[in-house]
Amino acid sequence: MKDVINTFTPNFEEQKIDLHKMGIGGHVKIQPRHQKRLGGTRAAMFVYAMIGLENMAFLSMAVSLVTYFYGYMNFSLTKSATTLTNFMGTAFLLSLFGGFISDTYLSRFKTCILFASFEVVGYALLAVQAHFQELRPIPCNASLGSECEPAGSGQEAILFTGLYLIAFGSSGIKGALPSLGADQFDERDPKEAESLASFFNWFLFSVTTGAIFGVTFVVWISSNQGWDWGFTVCSIAVLVAALFLLMGKSMYRSYVPKGESPILRILKVFVVAIRNRNIPIPETTEELHEIHDKEAGASLSTDILQRTNQFRCLDKAAVITTLLDASEQQQSGSWKLCTVTQIEETKILIRMLPIILSTIFMNTCLAQLQTFTIQQSTTMDRNLLGFKVPGPSIPVIPLLFMFILIPIYDRVFVPLVRRVTGIPTGIRHLQRIGIGLILSIISMVVAGIVETHRKSVAIDNNMVDSPGPLPITVFWLGFQYAIFGVADMFTLVGLLEFFYDESSSGMKSLGTSISWCSLAFGYYLSSIVVEVVNKVSGGWLGSNNLNRDKLNYFYWLLAVLSLVNLGVYLICANWYKYKTVGVSMSVSVKQIGEGSNGDDISERKIEMSNV
Repeated sequence: MKDVINTFTPNFEEQKIDLHKMGIGGHVKIQPRHQKRLGGTRAAMFVYAMIGLENMAFLSMAVSLVTYFYGYMNFSLTKSATTLTNFMGTAFLLSLFGGFISDTYLSRFKTCILFASFEVVGYALLAVQAHFQELRPIPCNASLGSECEPAGSGQEAILFTGLYLIAFGSSGIKGALPSLGADQFDERDPKEAESLASFFNWFLFSVTTGAIFGVTFVVWISSNQGWDWGFTVCSIAVLVAALFLLMGKSMYRSYVPKGESPILRILKVFVVAIRNRNIPIPETTEELHEIHDKEAGASLSTDILQRTNQFRCLDKAAVITTLLDASEQQQSGSWKLCTVTQIEETKILIRMLPIILSTIFMNTCLAQLQTFTIQQSTTMDRNLLGFKVPGPSIPVIPLLFMFILIPIYDRVFVPLVRRVTGIPTGIRHLQRIGIGLILSIISMVVAGIVETHRKSVAIDNNMVDSPGPLPITVFWLGFQYAIFGVADMFTLVGLLEFFYDESSSGMKSLGTSISWCSLAFGYYLSSIVVEVVNKVSGGWLGSNNLNRDKLNYFYWLLAVLSLVNLGVYLICANWYKYKTVGVSMSVSVKQIGEGSNGDDISERKIEMSNV
């Protein structure tokens, strides 16, 4: 072990450990004992602040950009909806890149700061375009009908550059920030494990709080003071969010990535398994390659995953063909042999894929609430006690429900159920996700009923082609929004918890990024569904007049498809096997404590993970 660990470094730099000599991936987390003073809820507060401010900006744009595209960039209603869903999908899909960067090259903290700068620039660019009329097309005149001047190629180039800078910046924050916050709690400590179970609930609570300010305060500024002011506020909000995260730097438990990419580790398992495809699989697990205490020469703190019977063909990657292969694996981590733990990590990722795929359609339904439902609100009476509620502010209804229910869920429901189940989160992650999927179906059914009623009011009052608001309050839309808000509370947090807990320690960011992909593909699928339904149905959503469209039929179609999707999810959830951790090993060395002045020499606990 003395050849592996440099016990003390004269310049007090962070200790470096060559994990490849042990056949273990290069992610190392060195945690001093006095680091108990670091992390915890106090450090997580800065994470809550950043996600709240960033989401205030991001969601205010998500609910109102359709209005901006339609009213200020002269896009058609369908193009406006498609542009928004493509933008949202990209923002969530690129979180995979952010998670990969933070797990492989940069720390999660640095990833958040770097990507926040891109988002600030994106909002600033849109603010400049909104301020100068020459950068936008001439506004449509109602008397001109369909003769509106379309946006020029240069004007669209500025718009899409700003949009996708925002998407790119937001993706990095989404990929790294949840894991940075969760890293502040040690899941091996029973007390901190309960705090970790609460973290994602309060993370969503912060997201919700920021969203409430976004869809009210920021949307009101955009609607009444001008879009340039709205984009400027968003840019400042993200800048302040990054400053908040910087303020907590000295309190964080940092996870610094070292060594090979987790993606390469997964690829290695497939390559070695294919190479050994003609080799029979041993009957006992002991005949497969694994790193144990005696082989490493000392005890290492790492999770040794137990072998499972699913995807047994991959077990061939751990078959020792020659003693030379095992020796090379220990010395350099060559692509000739894998450990059982490495193989099980790959199996976990494969088992996760059906889960994430079966939650995509719920987010296709969510996309409709951010596009067509917003357009519905513009045709309804939005007066409240003499105040005209902006259409994009209607999503505040589900947000308020979530704002109230999340603390009740975390402080009342979870502790009560925990006493019965013994599970830190109260119920299993997959059970929580399933409840959300059921509620999303109910929401779509209700949405169709409300739209039928709205259209009947238009017909009864001879206002089918009238541009004026119908004599029906916009708060009818609150029913579908409220139900879907509760569904989102269950499903989104369930996905984040599921992928963080089930991922290996060196893939936490990539794991939570995969959960965001459900939203990404949901938005992309929404664009496809709208186009396909339009063609097959002969134009249910073909006109720019919702009073003549068949939006209620579209909602009911989504409800039926969601029911089918729920059946698929139940099959996938029943098939999934949670990971089982076997032996945990640890070793301590003397080292200067992180955050000390050089006077505090403490005992450090070295934690390593098979990633």
